[in-house]
Amino acid sequence: MSATALGAVGLSAPGSAVTANGAADPESALGAVGLSGTAIAPGAAAPGAGGLSAPGSAVTANGAAAPGAVLGAVRLSAREVTVTPNGAADPVVIDAAIDVRAGELHALVGPNGAGKSTLFGVLAGDITPDAGDVSLDGTPLRGIHPLLLARQRAVLLQQNAVSFPFTVEQVVRMGRAPWARTPAEDDDDAAVARALQVTDLVPLAGRGITSLSGGERARAALARVLAQACDVLLLDEPTAALDLKHQEDVLRIARARAREGAAVAVVLHDLNAALGVADRVTLLSRGRVVASGTPSDVLTASAIEAVYGQPVDVFPHPVSGTPVVMPRR
Repeated sequence: MSATALGAVGLSAPGSAVTANGAADPESALGAVGLSGTAIAPGAAAPGAGGLSAPGSAVTANGAAAPGAVLGAVRLSAREVTVTPNGAADPVVIDAAIDVRAGELHALVGPNGAGKSTLFGVLAGDITPDAGDVSLDGTPLRGIHPLLLARQRAVLLQQNAVSFPFTVEQVVRMGRAPWARTPAEDDDDAAVARALQVTDLVPLAGRGITSLSGGERARAALARVLAQACDVLLLDEPTAALDLKHQEDVLRIARARAREGAAVAVVLHDLNAALGVADRVTLLSRGRVVASGTPSDVLTASAIEAVYGQPVDVFPHPVSGTPVVMPRR
């Protein structure tokens, strides 16, 4: 199955194959096998479930309580990661390190080709690095079964194509696939209802997903991720294709989940958004981590000009005091 299976959506029928993101794969509904190639035993009990608004309920791969209940605890960690794509002469991520902590929104920023999405894929478990280590709650990511991984972290990719005429509610319900035939299945209806509400999709719940605009589909994909009810969220450019209001809504949702105790990593192109909502920022350039820290410490005028090649001014907003980036024209 391709790497993009991480964000695929599909049928949520119990026993169907799951992607690495835990959503049922639409292709598997036609007869394909799961990503791991290993059948999940029907009726296998979930080691635990993180609620949409219930911090501290995440679990490790061994079924023990995850350290996510402790604000500031490292949930997802990468060390000395290097990735060279097949056929590439040079690596696109070089010796990168990042920690995603409980209770924080961590933004990955950088120019096109900086390695943000590749590092994101490594954190998600979709890309295996050539060198380095990635762990979730101290357990190597490569050693966690896809189904267990899907009960601990949820992933939103840039592309979320759905070619079948499912309704919006059905697509959102696919996020509950990892919890099929477990006690957490009793929470399906409530989790779906909450996800539809917070993403402003209740009026569109009965609409066919293929009839929606690009922005509406993006919100449906986010709702599916929220319905998955994990305390580690990985969001790759979640505001792309959204109008101003829904961009702000998505950022508020991500920030709220972090305030509830979730560990949230977000790839962003908008530096002002990163300055406005992130607790921590990692700035990448040419595959390397240039700086990581608080937004105001990392996104200085000199650092932005050095990395992006564009002179800017960074100054406090006259009302909020939040730093604002303004290109020099």
